[in-house]
Amino acid sequence: PNLIEVDQLLRVRPPPGPRVSTKPIEPLKPADSKDAKAAADKKAAPKKVEEKEVTEAKADAVDPPIKLSWPAKGKVVEEFSEGKNKGIDIAGKLGEPIQAASDGKVVYAGNSLRGYGNLLIVKHDNTYLTAYAHNKTLLLKEGDTVKKAQKIAEMGNTDADQVKLHFEVRKHGKPVDPMSYLP
Repeated sequence: PNLIEVDQLLRVRPPPGPRVSTKPIEPLKPADSKDAKAAADKKAAPKKVEEKEVTEAKADAVDPPIKLSWPAKGKVVEEFSEGKNKGIDIAGKLGEPIQAASDGKVVYAGNSLRGYGNLLIVKHDNTYLTAYAHNKTLLLKEGDTVKKAQKIAEMGNTDADQVKLHFEVRKHGKPVDPMSYLP
């Protein structure tokens, strides 16, 4: 369902529900004259807004930032690092439960992606998905609907050097730091 072919016709409709509109927030008045001058200079200089920023702002209005729950109990043994680690690694014991971080639908369940072992990917909305890697056992299949905190897998060490959960959050397909979305 997530594959787009060359020359395929795509029809996109706006999401159902009311349209979200926003108005700019007025900045607070600076306390001293030096801050006031800096604020006035900043206001006078027009800021070029890039198209990407506008697109992301519109996308966030439709799908606000997601609030996730922890997918496993344990210590974070490796943090997110752009280019180095696309998620976080949570240590644990073989067979411990892995839980869905939010409601969604399983879009991948298997072990075909090298380096991830037994992997589950859950799509939460049009913006966010989460990935759960190195599992001993997958308890769901593609197409299954999941609820937040539902047990979806058992912690393992498939394609890993130790028992752990590798947990990723992707926003528009790009890896982002899961710690920004976890309590």
